[in-house]
Amino acid sequence: MGVVAIILISILFGVLLYYLAGRKGYNKQFWFIMGFFFGPFALPFIILGERKEQHGNETDTGQN
Repeated sequence: MGVVAIILISILFGVLLYYLAGRKGYNKQFWFIMGFFFGPFALPFIILGERKEQHGNETDTGQN
């Protein structure tokens, strides 16, 4: 039962960091793995990290 609980908690942290990484523009797969293996120790790094800017969604034509 203890091993199952550890695996479920690891998956929970993996999914949580995957979600947060998507909202901040980070690599979601990397942060899932970090959450799975490091759990709560990886959480402050993604919470305190700055949001990446999206460069592909700009439609600025340069006209004012």
